[in-house]
Amino acid sequence: MKILDHLEEWIMSLMLLAMTSLAFMQVVRRYIFNTGYSWNLELTTVCFAVMIFVGISYGVRVGSHIGVDALVRIMPPGMQRASGIVVVLLCLVYVGFVLVGATEYVSKMKDVGIEFDDMPIERWQVLIIMPIGYVMVAFRFLQILWNLVTGKATSLHLADEAADAMKLKSEEEAA
Repeated sequence: MKILDHLEEWIMSLMLLAMTSLAFMQVVRRYIFNTGYSWNLELTTVCFAVMIFVGISYGVRVGSHIGVDALVRIMPPGMQRASGIVVVLLCLVYVGFVLVGATEYVSKMKDVGIEFDDMPIERWQVLIIMPIGYVMVAFRFLQILWNLVTGKATSLHLADEAADAMKLKSEEEAA
């Protein structure tokens, strides 16, 4: 289970490393050797797409997606937990809709069999990251739901920007 705790960070780090390496390699080849790879931009775009869809799951795990919780924060813990459960269930419904749509899209792309312009890879083989990414998002929401239902958490794990800003300001004044 420990590997799942940091799975998104590893994937995003590898994609960022690949994108940086590809861009560096292309710059060197273009400006020093006056040549380049035609597939470089497409592969960089693929890495970026993977990073985006895995990043959505990461954002859910660390609670960094935008949330308006001013009303929830003034509720008693029991109501916070109940509203958190409702919100997570609604998020799972949304993820389900997107997952079904993404799966149908990838399936149709597989049937059509279109390849990338500069790489001999069929598009569906890369687009499969969409449903995979949303399965990862569903898994993270199910983890949050489990914590809410079992009482391990009283509310959604959301970042508290106001508290973070106040803490930063007090640290700056102390320095």
